[in-house]
Amino acid sequence: MEKLSAGAKKLGLSLSLSQLEQFSIYYQELVDWNQRLNLTRLTGYEEVQIKHFLDSLTVSLAWPPPKTNPSFRVIDVGTGAGMPGLPLKILFPDIRLVLLEATAKKAAFLHHLKDRLGLNNVEIVVGRAEEVAHQAEYRENFDMVLSRGVAPLVTLVELTLPFCLVGGNFIAQKKGNIESEIGQASHVVSLLGSKLRETIRVNLEEFTDERQLVIIDKVSRTPETYPRRSGIPAKRPLM
Repeated sequence: MEKLSAGAKKLGLSLSLSQLEQFSIYYQELVDWNQRLNLTRLTGYEEVQIKHFLDSLTVSLAWPPPKTNPSFRVIDVGTGAGMPGLPLKILFPDIRLVLLEATAKKAAFLHHLKDRLGLNNVEIVVGRAEEVAHQAEYRENFDMVLSRGVAPLVTLVELTLPFCLVGGNFIAQKKGNIESEIGQASHVVSLLGSKLRETIRVNLEEFTDERQLVIIDKVSRTPETYPRRSGIPAKRPLM
């Protein structure tokens, strides 16, 4: 995990030997299960370290979680193979993490991986965000909501902000020029009880493409109407 360790240091992070071993296990299990499931198109040892693991850890640029708060709750919406949630859980083991994934087979991988990594306080939920966000135990119940490359921002905020408690934050990982995405989503962000705080550019030589973190603060409760029923946020975005 040399590439990951070196990149993490540039983020001001120091990964312990045990954490690096967890990432090594993560890689081995990802490649093994990928032969049976379509978890990722990236399987090379170095590219997984950089484009999956290090990319996940860049969220720390926007989010230094309180290390003394064991009740800090995080949800990763549309987690897929567990990113960025699980790499951040390895980095910050005290957070309480929920991984939301709509595909049962991918969720089976996440259950297996959680056990192999020896992680506590990790819950895997199988379901669509449009439905789970209306369940009382998950709605507006998280300090931090994360999502990585799931959908255009105008759709993504409808799927994620209902999970965020007032005073909490949503961080979206985005690539390329996102000015138009932010412009299209600005009305929806306000409608759902939030406001855009800032965007942070990820300036690491390991990434040749333009990567940014979009940070949105939750300032008031989301109307019960949202998110709309399954599939509608993507088909008919709230422009």
